[in-house]
Amino acid sequence: MALTRVAIIGLSSSTANSWSSFAHLAYLLSPQGRARYSIAALCNSSVDAAQSAIKKYNLDPATKAYGSPEDLARDKDIDLVVCCTRVDKHYETILPSVKAGQNVFVEWPLANGLTKVEDLVEQAKKSGSRTVIGLQSRYAPIILKVRELVSQGRVGKLVSSEVLSDGGETFYRSHVAPQRLYLTDLSYGGNFFHIGLGHLLDEVEFVLGDIQDVYSRLHKQHPAVEVRDRQTKEVLDTVQTNVPDLILLNGTLPQSDYVNQGATVHMRFRSGNPFPGEPSLTWLFTGEKGEILVRAEKDSTLGQFAYDGPVTLQVRDFATNKVEKVAWEWEEWQKELPMPAWNVGAGYEAYAKGEDVPSFEVALKRHQELDAILSNWEGGKNRSL
Repeated sequence: MALTRVAIIGLSSSTANSWSSFAHLAYLLSPQGRARYSIAALCNSSVDAAQSAIKKYNLDPATKAYGSPEDLARDKDIDLVVCCTRVDKHYETILPSVKAGQNVFVEWPLANGLTKVEDLVEQAKKSGSRTVIGLQSRYAPIILKVRELVSQGRVGKLVSSEVLSDGGETFYRSHVAPQRLYLTDLSYGGNFFHIGLGHLLDEVEFVLGDIQDVYSRLHKQHPAVEVRDRQTKEVLDTVQTNVPDLILLNGTLPQSDYVNQGATVHMRFRSGNPFPGEPSLTWLFTGEKGEILVRAEKDSTLGQFAYDGPVTLQVRDFATNKVEKVAWEWEEWQKELPMPAWNVGAGYEAYAKGEDVPSFEVALKRHQELDAILSNWEGGKNRSL
């Protein structure tokens, strides 16, 4: 079978620890990745920058170097364009490829602003571009196992679900590094609300179905944020943020073969680390016959960094009050890769096999949900019901 020829937008030689390098590149250059994909081109801010990255990562010298998205979009020998730039650059860097009908993968969020997201979806429909959005939690073995337990009625029909999640070091509570000032501004689209809640919300709805009748309360607990040097911890400045750092959501789950009519879901998502000794993520499913409990010590979602610590899955039977630990496992090839590449690699595998992967239309639905939640907080104040 012919290899899928990949072009990466945003693989920089100056940021070797970027998501594009330790998640995407790690898989693509692994034996598992090389069996399905080849890196055919890089696109950066200039041809020189792309050539520098080709040398930095010891890619095939025949790898093409592009300095503009428009030039990349004209290449007929590219099978998949992968965009790993900052969120506020997504739209301008992938629009030419989408219009040209190239297949495109974009990391979540799709773009900064619902209007841009809607346009990308519409352009993809017109051109026939096959699209993928990077919602990696969907490929996590524990998520697939939980989905299986729920859909098979292991604890009877669900009556409720509760999610408590802490953003950890990725999403500051009261400080931010100079390189990540964009986290303090909603308009960039890459922040605690759009990135963090977006991933968490998709994780929950992938398992339980799209939440209905949502009520929300958002709060800025820390409106003033210190800008700290990562190495010295010196406070360089103080900035005001317009990003909420506490998010409370309540809603109703859609009725199904495994969810009772009127079943509720409650989510609490906050920035910063959890109380010492408590997990970063606690997710409880309550059914008619028992409960399912997921705990992750190290991260707010199950898509990326949670596996730096224990991640457990347990089932409780109401009749006997016995608690059973449920096993789940990574594939052997995943264990050979750095942690960030585990679920990203699984996404590439699913795409190569022609399996169902989340498209731009899925991203649009999530962006619409986030936009509706945020609109209830206009001017930094929650509307009363």
